[in-house]
Amino acid sequence: MILLEYTRFEKAAIIGTRALQIALGAPVLIKIPKNVIDPLKIAMLEFEKNIIPITVKRGET
Repeated sequence: MILLEYTRFEKAAIIGTRALQIALGAPVLIKIPKNVIDPLKIAMLEFEKNIIPITVKRGET
């Protein structure tokens, strides 16, 4: 099951984690504009394109 709707907390955790990965040297998964160098902005662009390789595992209800 692919889950495309995240809570604001899940979104913040995904983007923050990905930004840290990028800051530590992980490869960027999209073609970024030349003027963008901030890892947080890059992570947000990746999130908007839905290509961040991070999943959210929710508990059973």
